[in-house]
Amino acid sequence: MTESDDRHLQGDPLPARGWQRWAPGLHRLRTYPRAWLRDDLSAGLVLTTMLVPVGMAYAQAAGLPAVHGLYATIAALLAYAIFGPSRFLVLGPDSSLAPLIAATVLPLAHGDPQRAVALASMMAIVVGLICIGAGVARFGFVTELLSKPIRYGYMNGIALTVAVSQMPVLLGFSVTGDHLIERLWSLIQGIAAGRINWIAFLLGASALAMIFAFRRQTRIPGMLVALIIATLAVTLFDLDSRAGVVVLGEIPPGLPAPMLPWIGVDDIAPIVIGSVAVALVAFADTSVLARAYAAKTGDRVDPNQELIGLGAANLAAGFFQGFAISSSASRTPVAEAAGARTQVTGMVGAGAIVGLILLAPSLLHNVPVAVLAAIVIVSALGLVQIADLRRIYRIQRWEFWLSMACLAGVALLGVIQGIGLAIVIAIIEFLWDGWRPHSAILGRVDGIKGYHDITRYPQARLIPGLVIFRWDAPLFFANAEYFRSRVLDAVAASPTPVRRVVVAAEPVTSVDVTAADMLADLDDALSQAGIELCFAEMKDPVKDKLKRFGLFTRFGEQLFFPTIGEAVSAYVRTFEVDWVDWEDRQMMETRPPAQ
Repeated sequence: MTESDDRHLQGDPLPARGWQRWAPGLHRLRTYPRAWLRDDLSAGLVLTTMLVPVGMAYAQAAGLPAVHGLYATIAALLAYAIFGPSRFLVLGPDSSLAPLIAATVLPLAHGDPQRAVALASMMAIVVGLICIGAGVARFGFVTELLSKPIRYGYMNGIALTVAVSQMPVLLGFSVTGDHLIERLWSLIQGIAAGRINWIAFLLGASALAMIFAFRRQTRIPGMLVALIIATLAVTLFDLDSRAGVVVLGEIPPGLPAPMLPWIGVDDIAPIVIGSVAVALVAFADTSVLARAYAAKTGDRVDPNQELIGLGAANLAAGFFQGFAISSSASRTPVAEAAGARTQVTGMVGAGAIVGLILLAPSLLHNVPVAVLAAIVIVSALGLVQIADLRRIYRIQRWEFWLSMACLAGVALLGVIQGIGLAIVIAIIEFLWDGWRPHSAILGRVDGIKGYHDITRYPQARLIPGLVIFRWDAPLFFANAEYFRSRVLDAVAASPTPVRRVVVAAEPVTSVDVTAADMLADLDDALSQAGIELCFAEMKDPVKDKLKRFGLFTRFGEQLFFPTIGEAVSAYVRTFEVDWVDWEDRQMMETRPPAQ
């Protein structure tokens, strides 16, 4: 490997000019070092052993024919290889998206598999358009609005929903119901009625045990081994006809031609709503995984380009009869461990799947769906977050219960409604910190520089007639009246008649029109009581806003002080208050005597 190749491997940033900005993978292919081809080829073949069973399994979980999971995988890998910025991410069908797709598509499909495929494909196209639009508009920051407890809540809810939905398939029978509670009750009734197909369950349970046994052995593809053994058992003992084990059946010959799926006008609204939820979850997963691998390799993360790459992959999946896709936290580590260098690994995997569909589709005929259910269940369990939730429970109890509320929303209301609830809770959580922020009355503490919260330092001394009030948030419409009431409460609680209020405004990063009007009303109310309102340590951008609002002229420049200390000194001089600061006393005690 040359020195320049080595630098590129360590994460030299890709040029971001012209077309290279929009197709970073294509630029990477143009500068591809031949020395990497052997590693990417071998890693791609290893990755294929996971791509095939997982792709089919997630298609089944989404309520679609299994082969469409392979179509989605092929299209996503090839599109992301061109438009995706990450060298390592593996995109394809995902366990966190399958219940979202099923919840949107199945009620509209009315049992028609081809209609379900058309709806799912259109959903992928809408997801792609949303992601590309958000990337071009530089909305890559939006997933940062979802806190970790909220993300854990909806992911745990999705994991629970997926596991419950696949348990009947593992047991060899079907259930009805749109939500988790309905399906769980139907599952219990089916078990009680003796509807279990014990042969199908034996195949699925054995696959589960085998996958778990080989989970830590990256060199042994446990999912593929389980799938091959179960398929051989069905074929050798004719279990589909003799024991009623459900299998995949015939795979359509050839590859799908690109086409625009058609849906009805009445389907548009639910498809758009479901697509928004899918886009949010897909990008949240992709951005987290991209940041994790960028930290390991030294690559630079561009969340907006990740959105574009994710959108292009979804568009491709939708046009080729696939469904919505995301990055994979299980297949990406497999590719890395196998020695993947670039997205050529994914292209090799896509090519291997194409070869399987074209040359040997009959190999998939006897794959038992119970084994695919086992694969989905294992993947869903990988979404569950327990250890970190325990830590959150210890250090921030209310955020733990926030996570539980999101989990309950997904479980009880449905996946899409639960995601919507998570977003609403995230917005409320964000606004709450600004709506009822911390504030403090400040005093002087002997031996400590500056002015400090008197609730933290009860020994702090207050300046007679002066209230120093600190507000730890921006001033905006939601907290303006609360600010006013807190200031008036501080004035009322003063042990001495108040002459001046100093707002320690260093934490105030913004002021809107509602808050500005409130400041004018507060100034009037304080003036009627003979109290002056002034400010200290206010940032220049906030002052600029007050100038536009006309408040800076109203108060007068002399009432805006650069520091709290200067505001106190000005107050002491103006009102001739008998006040000696601790620092002044220290200076007097250490000053040498006059000669």
